[in-house]
Amino acid sequence: MVFNTGAALLDAIVLAVVSKEEQGTYGYRITQDVRKALEVSESTLYPVLRRLLKDGCLEVYDMEFGGRNRRYYKITERGMVQLHLYESEWKEYSARISRIFDGGDLE
Repeated sequence: MVFNTGAALLDAIVLAVVSKEEQGTYGYRITQDVRKALEVSESTLYPVLRRLLKDGCLEVYDMEFGGRNRRYYKITERGMVQLHLYESEWKEYSARISRIFDGGDLE
């Protein structure tokens, strides 16, 4: 993709992906799901996860899987509020951009 991906867009996509799983999901799966929309590396996503944890949008817990601990990320109430804000902003933003591409009114 030729467009740059800003931090807010990455945060929004990660929150959307994590919110789909009621019990949370783990880092590798988050990476795979985000890659369905954007080409990103794990090294790009883990700082996003840490930032969302620090901001209180995600919580983390460990669970044993195949003899090893797997770290799961789960969206919080605060994260859901932030996700709804991102969704609202995205719909407005993308509609404006689409109008420009479609030759419509810029207002």
